[in-house]
Amino acid sequence: MSSNLSGKVILLTGAASGIGRGTAIKLNSLGAILAITDVNEPALAETLTLCSGGSNSEHHTAHTLDVSNSADVEERVAQVVTKYGHIDHVFNCAGVNPTAMSLTETSEAYFDKLVSVNLKGMFNVTKATIPHMIAPGGSYVNVSSISGWNPDAGTAVYCATKFGVIGFSKCMALELGPKGIRVNIVAPGYINTPTNAGIVRGTPEARRRMEQGNALGRMGTPEDIAGVVAFLMSDEARYMNGSVVGVDGMLIT
Repeated sequence: MSSNLSGKVILLTGAASGIGRGTAIKLNSLGAILAITDVNEPALAETLTLCSGGSNSEHHTAHTLDVSNSADVEERVAQVVTKYGHIDHVFNCAGVNPTAMSLTETSEAYFDKLVSVNLKGMFNVTKATIPHMIAPGGSYVNVSSISGWNPDAGTAVYCATKFGVIGFSKCMALELGPKGIRVNIVAPGYINTPTNAGIVRGTPEARRRMEQGNALGRMGTPEDIAGVVAFLMSDEARYMNGSVVGVDGMLIT
């Protein structure tokens, strides 16, 4: 896998923490050239530092980016293309995790925030990058969730966005496949990241319930997802298009 990702220009959103940061570190270790983005500039700078030392790390760049703002996306993508000339792969990872609440407690502002980042943000980045993708050979890996097919009471808006990510991605796989550009989806389960506090609720009891409800007896890690993302971008996954890959350790129902 390392040979066919080495030197590839990869744009990542949501790279300041969690799955995005873990995937940036993994791709750096495989010799990719990274354009990492996030709204959190200080944490993004930390990710850039953690990606030092790779064979192409001197070529990495970091850009603050609000994926929900189409003008901001267009400007940042233009900067990336000006520097590198093209994009080989895109990792659409930027997202807002859910806060468990009933629909009657859910505000319009909360609805707008999740939809604008989780769904519209992916639309903005995909639309802006398509003209600059290597074809054939380019790919998108988009982050959905096990909530993209497994509804859960108290997370209606989040589930709606993650169901939407799968539908959007499959349509893009049909649209871009004839150009030789693949689109695949990774669907993480419960991953131990700082932004999952709204699900875990910060209590040891809630964490234990999650671990006991998983066949592997633990929550996932960003590294568990990063390896799958790297595979989906590689030539080993060259006939995977429109696939939804669950990475959840197998929930016990």
